Amino acid sequence: MEHVDFNQQLIEFLNSSTTPWHAVASMKQRLDAAGFKALDEKENWTLESGKGYYIIRNGSSIVAFRTGQKPTDSAGIRMVGAHTDSPCLKVKPNPEIRRKGYFQLGVEVYGGVLLNPWFDRDLSLAGRVSYLNQDGKVRDALIDFRKAIAFIPSLAIHLDREANSSRTVNPQTDLPPVLMQVPEDDKTAFADLLREQLESEHQSVKVKKVLGYELGFYDTQPAATVGLKDEFITSARLDNLLSCYIGLRALIDSNDEEPALLVCNDHEEVGSMSAEGAQGPFLSTVLDRWCGEGRGRTLARSLMISADNAHGVHPNYIDKHDENHGPLLNQGPVIKINHNQRYATNSRSAALYRHISDELGLPHQSFVVRSDMGCGSTIGPLTAANLGVTTLDIGVPQFAMHSIRETAGSKDGLTLYKVLREFMQRESLE
Repeated sequence: MEHVDFNQQLIEFLNSSTTPWHAVASMKQRLDAAGFKALDEKENWTLESGKGYYIIRNGSSIVAFRTGQKPTDSAGIRMVGAHTDSPCLKVKPNPEIRRKGYFQLGVEVYGGVLLNPWFDRDLSLAGRVSYLNQDGKVRDALIDFRKAIAFIPSLAIHLDREANSSRTVNPQTDLPPVLMQVPEDDKTAFADLLREQLESEHQSVKVKKVLGYELGFYDTQPAATVGLKDEFITSARLDNLLSCYIGLRALIDSNDEEPALLVCNDHEEVGSMSAEGAQGPFLSTVLDRWCGEGRGRTLARSLMISADNAHGVHPNYIDKHDENHGPLLNQGPVIKINHNQRYATNSRSAALYRHISDELGLPHQSFVVRSDMGCGSTIGPLTAANLGVTTLDIGVPQFAMHSIRETAGSKDGLTLYKVLREFMQRESLE
């Protein structure tokens, strides 16, 4: 079946993309294989029509685009946006904790983490390390321990009889993962462990000193299809690497006739205000260099689809949804609407998506949050405000958003991919 092949490649991407840096590296590998050319922000660009290019900023955000065969100011750009980061536990700068012979690391909560599912999981560690090499040069390298090196043990119910009714999680005291047992006079420095891992993963690297790092713990259980009839995909980081992969595949597989672009920003989960976030200048700078004086006319003819997962209606918590807007897994991507502009969808952008989806004979759904509940947001409103471009917010429905393990329908990713691929090669956005 078509969606089985699609999901197998998706699972490979999810398993390799343990951090935003690893996700961008995975995307770069696929873009290189598809013939896209890397551009350097520090250098001049010479762009040719009908070619593919990509730019990486901070190693954790990426913009990839096809120039198309037509001028952007007459054709517009078919844009898709997603984000590379997911809520997790990140290691603090001075993390070493030694208590009762256990070596632990202090962690900082990144984003809106659903904390309870992190207990009693087999955890590994990955991210970017900055170091001084033997030649006195500051360099960066990615590391991923891959194997389970840590865990956060629960407190036994015998020691907390109210655990199932009232236990709360203190992120400062309850979350430091256990890595190993050490003698009382232990002097292990976390930087020494990183040096060993760097030189183990990168045979040519000789580390004189570790200067800094951005590292996050993750669950080592690989992504998988589950369900009696394989109806579901479960994985860490479905929010929002699922959308990154769908957008990437759509861009690579579309033809080279129309100008099309994919942007995957870091830091969405913490507000997007960074040099590489959606509130930063990254995408705008790329468009300036690509479109030149025609940027204003280009954006007036363009459309941005912000792809970020949606809340599927939970069968045990049906009352958490508006009774007419409870998206179901495997019933199609979800058009997200909020008139207070937490989502950027308007009637025109939603109409275009529905029209393309209907033409392809594919399902779609709509989501509006309950009127008595707060609404999340995406990079959609930020991008719309920064660029002045018509925008649609859409996403695959899922369970357990921001958990260490999330669940989506096994058919919805392929459905969204087919619509985005058609959108990226569509002749007219009128």
